[in-house]
Amino acid sequence: MTFAAHRHLSIADSTHQRTFPALLLYPSQQASRTTMIGPYAFDSSPDAPIAPGRFPLILISHGSGGSHLLYRSIAIHLARQGYIVALPEHPGNNRNDNSLENSNDNLALRPYHLGLTIAAVADALGASVNTDRIGVVGHSMGGYTALALAGGQPRSPAGEVIAVQADSRVKAMVLLAPATPWYHHADALRQVSQPILL
Repeated sequence: MTFAAHRHLSIADSTHQRTFPALLLYPSQQASRTTMIGPYAFDSSPDAPIAPGRFPLILISHGSGGSHLLYRSIAIHLARQGYIVALPEHPGNNRNDNSLENSNDNLALRPYHLGLTIAAVADALGASVNTDRIGVVGHSMGGYTALALAGGQPRSPAGEVIAVQADSRVKAMVLLAPATPWYHHADALRQVSQPILL
């Protein structure tokens, strides 16, 4: 039987001289137990050994002004099904610090955060991560973020091109009520070819 385990990551953004937290859930053979993280109960064991094998990676990108911890139920379910799941807290656009909300900086930085998260998870779990099978679940602004990472080209409300970097490692996306006003121009999603569940 496969259980869920978790560990906390601190992800370094050396370009902007800051770190941001991420919660990592993954399959384990150690029986899970209820653990409190902040006000939330997680049915997962802290720092338990990862199960043997190579597992796909799913990134979950939270909504604007939200919390990465709100997606604990789907993350635990996916970990039990054999996925590694990373839940980063987007700096400057979360419930504790929303200073970048509605800014072009936020539009550019959100997909960048996910790229850093992929690297940090691969470093933390090594060969257990199947880097050929990476997907993103994005809710609201997280949906915007997933599309940018998959090759979408956003523009600001004033029509300015937002500098984002696509990541070819992302192979599929699940978009939950995605925020899409930045993709209304004709060629915005021309480079997005990954399968999408909307």
